[in-house]
Amino acid sequence: MALLDQDFLLSNEMAKKLYNDHAKAMPIIDFHCHLNPKEIYENNNYPNITRVWLNEGTYGDHYKWRLMRANGVPEELITGDGDEYQKFLAWAKTVEKAAGNPLYEWTHLELRRFFGINGRFDTHSAPKIWEKANALLQTDAFKPRNLIKNSSVQAVCTTDDPASDLRYHKLLKAEEHQSGFRTLPAMRPDKLMQLEKPNFDDYLQELGTQAGVMIDDFSSLKRALHQRFEFFHGLGGRLSDHSLLTYQFIDASESEVNTIMQKAVKGRALSNDDRNIFLTALLEELMRLNHEFGWTMQFHINSARDLNRPMYATLGPDTGYDAVGTQADIVLQIQKLYTKMQSEDAIPKSIFYSLNPNDWLAIATMIPCFISGGVQRLQLGAGWWFNDTAEGMTTQLRIFAQQSLLPNFVGMLTDSRSFLSYPRHEYFRRVLCDFYGRLAAAGRVPDDEAYLGQIVEDISYNNAYRFFEFFPDQKPEEFFD
Repeated sequence: MALLDQDFLLSNEMAKKLYNDHAKAMPIIDFHCHLNPKEIYENNNYPNITRVWLNEGTYGDHYKWRLMRANGVPEELITGDGDEYQKFLAWAKTVEKAAGNPLYEWTHLELRRFFGINGRFDTHSAPKIWEKANALLQTDAFKPRNLIKNSSVQAVCTTDDPASDLRYHKLLKAEEHQSGFRTLPAMRPDKLMQLEKPNFDDYLQELGTQAGVMIDDFSSLKRALHQRFEFFHGLGGRLSDHSLLTYQFIDASESEVNTIMQKAVKGRALSNDDRNIFLTALLEELMRLNHEFGWTMQFHINSARDLNRPMYATLGPDTGYDAVGTQADIVLQIQKLYTKMQSEDAIPKSIFYSLNPNDWLAIATMIPCFISGGVQRLQLGAGWWFNDTAEGMTTQLRIFAQQSLLPNFVGMLTDSRSFLSYPRHEYFRRVLCDFYGRLAAAGRVPDDEAYLGQIVEDISYNNAYRFFEFFPDQKPEEFFD
């Protein structure tokens, strides 16, 4: 079999039929990514492939950066100010060693699907690829909005601080009919959850200013958050996202929460219990708000961040120094949170992603305990980050299928900062089709293309369309000009 030929990842005839005749042509709803709405709005061409593929300063693809460091590439050619062609060559040299890593496959997929470059990417082919890719990047087809639209993407959900004025979302909303896709905000209150950081007081003031509320206690914080939910909702926001590196459920009175907030505002030392009491109260309120507004609440849990402290001090977060978390009881703590909120009938639609696959079975068996009022309102999220591999995706699909109803799954997301990441949906769809093709070959599901084809179409697109309700009044084909 040739590298990434038309049947790659598809191991039998049913898998090939399911992909080529059902999954392949389905549109994309990218409900979680880290694209910059400013870049989408300004819609400028990238000067070269290094800028769109590797980095612009310290903002870029930390998946690639980790591999480049492993291959001995100096930081000057990773996040530094080194020559951009030399950075590209350093990535080519790294890819030569990346066989077996999903980035080897993604890199070649992106060259094929966007640039029509079908050969191997290595140090020998790199000069010609540099020339061809850079020439194409100057054309209208390679402006950010066209990269999105031409990838059959109907909705993109960015990741936005609740204190954001969402300026670029407002501008994009006015032009979405012409753009051919919706750019929607998704609230991620990381700064609010990090009350141990020294600038927490400044952040509360910033949030309060945007909300028109003086935040001086937990009650006023709740009023401010309600206003921000209203604001995001008015611009099409329908999701929130919450990073829980570690967490312990500790319920407490609002008076205790107020005391902890005052300690944080004054810069006094906080204990782990202080942090978890505040987090618990905040998560409970966020669950109420997600439920009230009909949003979906996403949890990204059990990651270990910024392990290399000197490099964190130099480069900041999200630069490739993170790892799988090891909190063994984190799902138990979330179970306690959901048990408490079930007593208030305040369970929102929820998606749980854990960076540690040891958590997946516990999450999958927890989910049915709190599902009510709709189709698969709680979901085990797609294989995330270090699990974003063919094997990781297959494991997630298997666990979801065995413990709940996989045909109700909302499917894949890019979780990416790059406009060239949409082939990750193709990669996932191939894995999905092979998963069901293998079950059919083993006699475990019917050898019925129509039946299985509907399932893969639903997981590829239809379920996300129905679940998130990004187009409440019109179908996408009626919405866009």
